[in-house]
Amino acid sequence: MIMSRMPLPYNPKVLDLFRNPKNLGKMEDATVTAVAGNPMCGDMITFYLKINEHETIEKASFESYGCAANIATSSIVTEMIKGMKLADAWNISWKSVAEAVGGLPSVKFHCGILAIGALKRAIRKYYANKKSSPDWLQQEASFEEGQALEEEELAKALSKRRKKEGVR
Repeated sequence: MIMSRMPLPYNPKVLDLFRNPKNLGKMEDATVTAVAGNPMCGDMITFYLKINEHETIEKASFESYGCAANIATSSIVTEMIKGMKLADAWNISWKSVAEAVGGLPSVKFHCGILAIGALKRAIRKYYANKKSSPDWLQQEASFEEGQALEEEELAKALSKRRKKEGVR
């Protein structure tokens, strides 16, 4: 059986953000960091947020180990949230991220979901560190947080299975 890999139909904006990501890199003075991703597929994101006393995101950056869509969606999220109140950032959807990058191939929607999952984990962690929670922060995991967790659990299960089978 011969397999070929066709390049994905990324639009120019995704390709530009991939080649020239905004806010890429570790932030040494971050108020909070959060990770989301699946090491098995290679899409991993770490978000760094600098949050001021008014609960406004002053700075945002990311590190990404993944594909063009992963880097582009992470980059656009950091641009979207700068200057936002945490409550407003919480309400950004993965669909608005996909729209902001000019669309994604359907097999890459999960990259936008992971980016928002990492953002929401960072916001949730911020409030956990403060030991308080605002009324707008839902108690149960958001859709994006749930999806990120499912991908991570699947990766762990596959890794265990591969170790049992002796596959590296």
